[in-house]
Formats: sequence, structure tokens, C-alpha cells
Amino acid sequence: MAKEIATFIVNGQGYEVIVEPHMLLIDVLRDSIGLVGTKYGCGAGDCGACTVLLEGKPVFACLTLAVTARDRSLTTIEGLADGAGLHPIQQAFVDAGAVQCGFCTPGMVLTTKALLDENPEPTRGEIKAFLAGNLCRCTGYVKIVEAVESAAGILRNGGAR
Repeated sequence: MAKEIATFIVNGQGYEVIVEPHMLLIDVLRDSIGLVGTKYGCGAGDCGACTVLLEGKPVFACLTLAVTARDRSLTTIEGLADGAGLHPIQQAFVDAGAVQCGFCTPGMVLTTKALLDENPEPTRGEIKAFLAGNLCRCTGYVKIVEAVESAAGILRNGGAR
């Protein structure tokens, strides 16, 4: 298999990585770039723990071939915070108690960002439908939905994006 050097734009920064055609995006992010906030869960696109934003849209990094993301904008959980300050979505998850074991949190937060960028005033039903690809084994989702509603309100009222 032919190796090649590919450029990835992750959280606004360029990275040159040697990739092979079969490599998955999660492996590039975690092993080559060192961004371990993206979690490896099921490896089948069922849990959402590996969710990242590709050009602003949520994708499962465990199913995405790395070469399909080269030269495109990627956002990982590490790219949301502004230095030491949490993004309003991250803060809303903390404030609502929607973070328990934390394994699903990066995927939930990034999926929430994509939702709120697309629909700043989602209904409870729309929130549940958009988050359907992200599984949480700890919370029962009530606090997660409340966190999304809270974040939506904060962002609508001028909170940082």
C-alpha cells in the first residue's frame, strides 16, 4: 500500500501526517497528531464517542478514512475551548451535570455544536433526534438534553461560538 504525506487542518492548525489508504481518521487524530479527546468506542459508528466535525458536520472518526479529510477543516473537542475557558456548550454540560464518566461527552458536545450551528432554537424533539447517534450509558439523557437547551439559550443571547 502506498504511503503519502497528507495535510490535515485540525482546530485551525495544519498537520502533515504520513498516511496509508486504509487509515482511519481516529487513528490519525489520536496516534499521529496526539489529540486524544476523540474517543474510540465501538468501531462501528454505533456509539458516537468518536464524533468530530468535518467542515462543521458531525462524522464518526472510526468510520472515516483519513484521506477523505485531508486539506479539509476538522474540529475536535480540543478545538472548542478558548484557552482555559470552556466553550458555552462545554460549560452548559458541566453546569447541567450532563458529564458523568465523560466518555461520550466529546461526541455529544461536538454533535450539539453542529446542531446549534444549524438550528439555534431546536425543540426538545429535534435535540433528541440529532443526538440519536450518540450513546450515553450513565445519564439517561435528561441532563444532556437540558444542557443542549441551556447552551442554545446562552448562544442565542450572545455567548461565544
